[in-house]
This record gives sequence, structure tokens and C-alpha cells, in this order.
Amino acid sequence: MVDYDNPWLFKGSPFLSENIDDLYGFVYCITNTDNDKKYIGRKYFWQYRKPRGKTRRVRSESDWKKYYGSSEELNEERRRLGNSAFRREILSVHESKGRVNFEETRQLFLHSVLTEALDNGEPKYYNSNILGRYYKKDYFSWKSSMES
Repeated sequence: MVDYDNPWLFKGSPFLSENIDDLYGFVYCITNTDNDKKYIGRKYFWQYRKPRGKTRRVRSESDWKKYYGSSEELNEERRRLGNSAFRREILSVHESKGRVNFEETRQLFLHSVLTEALDNGEPKYYNSNILGRYYKKDYFSWKSSMES
């Protein structure tokens, strides 16, 4: 039974805590259903915290059910339009942190998140960079200077 709002969909069905098993995290796509603008990212199912006064870290389930990405632009639109205006899809699930991170980067390049545009010329993706090294602003400023 779905125990959270606007559930993540994986292969067309809601993803639940009981589906996690030995998985470490997932790569996702969030789509604004009003304008088809998207965000690709990753999220881990687990968080590791060191309780005060303790020496060992404790594993607990992360906030993945409530998560809507780290893009400020996406979250501003989400606050304005409401969560129901966004479709959350899990693209892939992985058993290690390294696989999650690799697949996120692969998907960002495969979908050309820094260069793709909507029909109106606006960026198709909320993503602003890849790995903190490649930036959308560099591409779009380059593109407009090349056209003039």
C-alpha cells in the first residue's frame, strides 16, 4: 500500500519501502506536467548518522519519499504549482553508491541536460550543471553569442 503522496513510479508502479531490499539508491527523472520541463538526479535510500556520544554510525531510511531534487528553480516551481504538477519516475535502481553516481552522470550526458531546449527555446532541463564542472549557463551564453 502506498504510504506517501505523489509516489515515485518505477516501471509504472509506485515504489515502496518494501521494494528497497539490498538497494543503495536510484536515478530519477522529475517532470513538470504543465510544461514538460525535467530534472534528472539521484537519491540514496539510506542515510548514515553518528548519534551524539556514540562512535558507530547508524543506518536509517532517508527522506527519499519526500524528495524532489536539489534544483532551486524546480523547487520554486513546485512551491508555486504544488507537488501534484510533477511526475516522479525512477529510471534505475542500484546496489552501490558508485553505480548510482555513475548512472546519474551517464543519464545527464545521454539526455543532454545542459543543451536541450523546449520548443519555445527555454532549457528543457532544470539541471544547471554536471559534476559541478560543466554548466548550462556556459552553453546557452555560448549559443546566443554564436548566433549574433
